[in-house]
Amino acid sequence: MYYSSIGLLAALVLLIENHDILFAGDESKIIPVIGIYKKFLYAVLAYYTTDMLWGVLNSLHLVSWLFADTVIYYIAMASGVLLWTQYVIGYFAEENVFSRFLYYTGRIFFGVVLTVSAVNCFVPVLFWFDASGTYQAHMIRHVLLTFQVFLFLLTSIYAFRVMRQRKGAVKKRYRTICLFGLAMAILLFIQLYYPLLPLYSVGYMLGTCLVHTFVVEDEKEEYKSELEASFARENLQSERLKAVRKLAYSDPMTGAKSKLAYVEEEVKKNNLIAAQLAPQFAIAVFDLNDLKVINDRLGHEVGNQYIVRASRMIGEHFKHSPVFRIGGDEFAVVLEGQDFQERNVLGNEFNRKVDAFVAENSEEAYQLIIAMGMADYVAERDSDFNQVFDRADLQMYRRKRELKDRVRAASN
Repeated sequence: MYYSSIGLLAALVLLIENHDILFAGDESKIIPVIGIYKKFLYAVLAYYTTDMLWGVLNSLHLVSWLFADTVIYYIAMASGVLLWTQYVIGYFAEENVFSRFLYYTGRIFFGVVLTVSAVNCFVPVLFWFDASGTYQAHMIRHVLLTFQVFLFLLTSIYAFRVMRQRKGAVKKRYRTICLFGLAMAILLFIQLYYPLLPLYSVGYMLGTCLVHTFVVEDEKEEYKSELEASFARENLQSERLKAVRKLAYSDPMTGAKSKLAYVEEEVKKNNLIAAQLAPQFAIAVFDLNDLKVINDRLGHEVGNQYIVRASRMIGEHFKHSPVFRIGGDEFAVVLEGQDFQERNVLGNEFNRKVDAFVAENSEEAYQLIIAMGMADYVAERDSDFNQVFDRADLQMYRRKRELKDRVRAASN
C-alpha cells in the first residue's frame, strides 16, 4: 500500500498544480504547444492510476487483474515518453536533424512497447507472474527502461543545445525542460536496479511541478504582457481612427456632419430600401439666401459666420436628427423617430421663424433667411433615397423664390 500511496500523492499534486491546464478551458488557443503538454499530463495521470492500482491489486493477490493493469501500465508509460518528446520538439519548434531523430525515435519506442505488450498477453516476453503471484520482469523490460533513459537524456541534451543559442528570460524555461529530462533519466536509471521503488512517479511529480511553475506560468505571463501591449496598441489605433473619422465625418466650420457622412447615410438608406426594411423618414433640405451677396458686400468672414449661425439654428430646431452640410450654403436633415412624427409641426415652426426674420427686415434678420423644403419617404413610390431628396429640393427652391420675392417687396 505504500507503493500506491506515492502514486495517489503524485496524482493529487498533478491535479492541483495543473488544474488550470487540465480543466480550465482550451489553453491551446493561447499557447498552441500547451495542447501537447495537456495530453502528456493525461498520460502521466493514466500512469499514476495504473501505478496506484498495481499496489492495491498486488497486496490483494488478484493476479489476473494485476496482469491487465501491468499491460496498461507499460502502455501509459510509453505514451508519456512519446508525448514528452513531442512536447519538447513542438516547444522549441526547430526543424533539424536532431528534432527529426527525436520525433521518429519516440514514435518507434511507442510502437515497440505497444507490440511487445500485445505479444506479452500470449507469450511472456516483457513480464510474467510466477506460481506465487510474484511479478517477474523479462530482460526486455530492462531494455525498454534503458531506452527511456536514453530518450529522456536526448530531450535534455536537445534542450541544453537550444538553450545555449538563446538569450534572455527564455533560457529559464529551456533550463527547466533540460532539468526535467535529466532528472527523469537519473531516476529511471536508479529504478533499473530497484524496480519496486516508485521513482518514476516521483520523477514525474517533481518534473511536472517544475514545468508548470517555470515554463507554463512564465509563458502565460509573457502572453498576458503581450496581450496588454496589443490592447494598448489597438486602443491607440482606435482613438486615432476615431479622430480621423471625426475629421472626415464632421464639417470643420460648422460642426455639422460632412458630405461624406451624408453619402454614407444615403448608401445605408438605399440598402434598407432595397431590402424593404427602410424605416419611416423624411428629408429636409436647406439653402441660405444671398450668401454670394453677403460675401461680396461684407466679406467671406461674415459669410462664414452666416453659414455657422444658420447651421446652429437648423441643429437647435431639429434636435433629434443628424444635420449634414452637403454644399457651401446647403444643408440636409434626415428626420426619423420623434422628429419624423413631429415633422409638420417642426417644418411650420421653422418657416414661421424665417418669415419673422423677413418681416423684421434688419441686417441681423437678413443674415438668417433660410429656405427649407421637406419630403417624406413613401415606400410604394420611392425606389431610392435620391427620389425623396429631389422632391424636398424642389420644394426648397419654391420656398427660396418665395422668400426672395418677399425680401424684395419689403425693401421697396
